Amino acid sequence: MVDGLKPYPNYKSSRLPWLGRIPAHWEEHRAKEYFREIDERSQTGEEEMLSVSHLTGVTPRRQKNVTMFEAESYVGHKLCHQGDLVINTMWAWMAALGVARQTGVVSPSYGVYRPVDGQHLSADYVDVLLRTEPYRSEYVCRSTGIRSSRFRLYPDKFLDIPIACPPREEQDQIVRFIAAQDQLVRRFISAKKKQVLAVRELCRAMTEEAARAPQTKSMRLGVVTTIVERPVERESDHIYTPIGLFNRGRGMFHKESTRGADLGDSSFYWIEEGDLVISGQFAWEGAVALARPQDSGCVVSHRYPVLLGRGDMISCPFLLAFFRTQFGTFLLDQHSRGAAGRNRPLNVRTLLKEKIPVPAYSEQCRIAEIVHLEAEMNDSFIRTAQAIREYWNDVLADLVTGKLDVRQAMIGDEVPLIADRIDESDEDLSAGIDESEVPEEAAVADD
Repeated sequence: MVDGLKPYPNYKSSRLPWLGRIPAHWEEHRAKEYFREIDERSQTGEEEMLSVSHLTGVTPRRQKNVTMFEAESYVGHKLCHQGDLVINTMWAWMAALGVARQTGVVSPSYGVYRPVDGQHLSADYVDVLLRTEPYRSEYVCRSTGIRSSRFRLYPDKFLDIPIACPPREEQDQIVRFIAAQDQLVRRFISAKKKQVLAVRELCRAMTEEAARAPQTKSMRLGVVTTIVERPVERESDHIYTPIGLFNRGRGMFHKESTRGADLGDSSFYWIEEGDLVISGQFAWEGAVALARPQDSGCVVSHRYPVLLGRGDMISCPFLLAFFRTQFGTFLLDQHSRGAAGRNRPLNVRTLLKEKIPVPAYSEQCRIAEIVHLEAEMNDSFIRTAQAIREYWNDVLADLVTGKLDVRQAMIGDEVPLIADRIDESDEDLSAGIDESEVPEEAAVADD
């Protein structure tokens, strides 16, 4: 990826301690030398709503998988234009910012900064530089708040941050080199992801075929399963790890461990390996998962029904496979009712009255093998993708802060700039919790 790249021949000290040294011919000025804050408001509300995320930068909201409540009108929202830097003030500590590629509106609480002179900084270079991990750490230091969920990066703090600025031609060279390598990274991750998706599709096909088999019985869910409750006798100083569920059957994740005194007012229950856990708030989005060995000893709130199969009638791996079929997804959706938007709690009592296909147990075991194989492949994929991204992010930071010289690197003319590329791997199978976009949901189905 960076074979043959060497440091620049001459360096000078930077004003940022963590940056160390920058190439001697680069400039470095505070952000206020390059940007000025803009507060223009929409008069009509007809402009396109833009989303600001630490994963994808600034993109049209319609391209995002966001189903939260929308404002009745965008009148009074902040306007931004192509080339403006937009910062999600509340999630800047996660590097939730980026350069707008089109005119649109953003939340009134966001910061919009317009380049003072568009000749100094390339939009693509800024988009990469200011979203690197070193700069993210700088936002954390300069944000105000008592804890991360309350951090705010205000304009005066941002505009005081020094920005490293190579000559414009060199910025374009750096961006083009990054785009070429980034394309290879995304293709590799996409290929690995497709392998897991192929196994998931095989599992779905096998489950639907088994459901149609002549020997398959139709039985009420409440007859073949039981709701399991293992109450947690909460201790104030004991550390508990709550779990949450990704939507679309993409698995389970661990929330931040916390003291019993800080868990909140909900009742909590222990989970064990093999439990089938359903999100009572987001079942309609397919938020159902099978507890893995590493999930044993974690806890769920009373909003998460936990099911176990009765005897040899039905297995939880098969249940998971069933709820990911079209019919299973339909049942979860039909028994989730609410007034509007995402407020659609699951009525588990009526769900248990539904009849579901129950194949021969031997057939369920065959499907369970595929479920476990997919889970193993998915875990391996996530670890691999995470390691690659962490390495690539480190390389990105080195490239845009002058630790590596790309001026002599060979780059094909056909490589698209970052602004023009198509992202084929934004959404991993069980990754990408986009909290900076919408803390309550994004890729997560949670309470």
